[in-house]
Amino acid sequence: MKAEIKKIPSCRIAYMRQIGPYGIANSQLMEKFKCWVESNELFNNTSIILGIAQDNPAFVKPENCRYDACLVVPNDYCVDADEVSLSNISGGRYAVFKINHTAEAVQKAWGEIFLELENQRFSLDETRPILERYTIELINNHYCEICVPIQ
Repeated sequence: MKAEIKKIPSCRIAYMRQIGPYGIANSQLMEKFKCWVESNELFNNTSIILGIAQDNPAFVKPENCRYDACLVVPNDYCVDADEVSLSNISGGRYAVFKINHTAEAVQKAWGEIFLELENQRFSLDETRPILERYTIELINNHYCEICVPIQ
């Protein structure tokens, strides 16, 4: 597993949040969020969808872990849905791992990425979240990316 180093720009996101143990509820939230995105005609060939696990379950009780399903939106985007919020993500350098978009491959990647970062002598930037990134091109080719912020 090899990382490609990329600069990801700061961006504005619209998101839905799930609080509780990571797992099937994250997938359910993502499906609900994608329905909202499509019903609001926000999905197109340039859309970027993000999944963000906001908390490390090694340090946060599972019932308090936050997972966000997000869409990158224009800076002037306004939302009028109670279930959707707006926020910003800080850009910077990321180690980007392109992986097969299967539950097994994603789970395996999560078990390997930190060792790979250590092997490549990169330090995790804990001030920014790790992003699971999905674009139309990636999805159509059965891939996704795990983007790990590095210093």
